[in-house]
Amino acid sequence: MKVLITICARGGSKGITKKNIQSLNGKPLIKYSIELAIKLKSHFNCKIAISTDDDEIINVISNDIETKYIRPKELANDDSNKIDAIKHLILYEENLIKDNYDYILDLDVSSPLRTLDDIIKSFDIIRKDSEMLSLFSVNKSSKNPYFNMVERNISDEYFSLVKKDKGNYNSRQSAPEVFSMNAAFYWYKRDFFDQNHISPVTERTGIFEIKHICFDIDTPLDFTFIEFLIKNNELDFKL
Repeated sequence: MKVLITICARGGSKGITKKNIQSLNGKPLIKYSIELAIKLKSHFNCKIAISTDDDEIINVISNDIETKYIRPKELANDDSNKIDAIKHLILYEENLIKDNYDYILDLDVSSPLRTLDDIIKSFDIIRKDSEMLSLFSVNKSSKNPYFNMVERNISDEYFSLVKKDKGNYNSRQSAPEVFSMNAAFYWYKRDFFDQNHISPVTERTGIFEIKHICFDIDTPLDFTFIEFLIKNNELDFKL
C-alpha cells in the first residue's frame, strides 16, 4: 500500500501576503504541514510531494524536502481547481515510480491544527470502507442552515433559511446535525481521480470529526488567533 502525501502551496495569496511562508510562532506556516508529513513516514509507506509555483516557497522548504516539480501557471490562479492541481502532481509522481499510489493524503497548509492521531484514525475509516472514495476533516458547526443561517431569496431583497426542505425547527438541538469543513486534511482513494470529480464531496464521501479546536486561516485575524493559542499553550491538544 503506497500513500502520496500532497502539500499544495501556490505563491499568490490575496488575503494574507505570502501566507504559506508567513511566520507562525517563529516557524513558516508550511513547516507545520511538512513536519506532520515527515512524522507520518514512520506509519505509512509514503512519499511527500510539494506542489508550488513559487521559488521563495521552494527555498524555505529546501532543507526539509527536495522537489523538482513546478505547478503549471494555469493551475496556480485564484480560480484554479485544487483537485486538478493535486491530480497533475499525482501523475507526475507516478511517472517517477512507474506505478500508481493507492491513497492520497492532502494536507492543507492553511489549516495546521491537526494531529498525527487524527490522520491515523481517519485513514482507518477510509481503508475499511471499500465503497468510500474520499474523506475529509470536519468540526461540529456552531451555525445550522436548518435553524439560524439565511440567504437572499432569488430575485428579491428578502431572506429565508438556507435549508427549507426538512421541516421547521424551533431549536438548534432539534435541527439535523451539520458539520463545518475545516480543511485540515483530505484522504482520497486513487480511483477518485480517475473519475474526474471536481470536488472532494461525492456520493461516496466520508467525514472525520475532529474533537479539538481546528480551523483554517483565511484572514490576518485567523492568523493572529492561532498564533495566540500556540504561544500561550491554549490549544486543547499537542501539535
